[in-house]
Amino acid sequence: MAVITDPIADFITRLRNASAVRKSVLDMPYSRLKLEMAKILQSDGWISSVEKVDDGFGHLRITLKYDEHGAPALSHLARVSKPGQRVYASRRDLPRVKNDLGMAIISTSQGLMTNHDARRRRLGGEVLCEIA
Repeated sequence: MAVITDPIADFITRLRNASAVRKSVLDMPYSRLKLEMAKILQSDGWISSVEKVDDGFGHLRITLKYDEHGAPALSHLARVSKPGQRVYASRRDLPRVKNDLGMAIISTSQGLMTNHDARRRRLGGEVLCEIA
């Protein structure tokens, strides 16, 4: 089994690849960070559902979302902050993804949240990824 050095990049890549081949359900190794990111994606309507499956090892089961023409809801996923180059944004410099039609996931002192929530709460933090 391979050691994953960047679990966020692995999460994003698995989502991007699964939506590219039109998979309906995606399973991946469990972590609290991945679960929280998936819950944010679900609450904003980018994926249909997420659940933790406890089979001894524990993994996440994510149901992807597509429109009526079969196009994936997730068209753009990009890792912003990387292990070799962290990207932080103050509350005034939070990113606007696709003119605020997309979102960014920010790791703040009060937990993970979207750039819209962080702006509303006047918080800055590490910009993990962008979704559109």
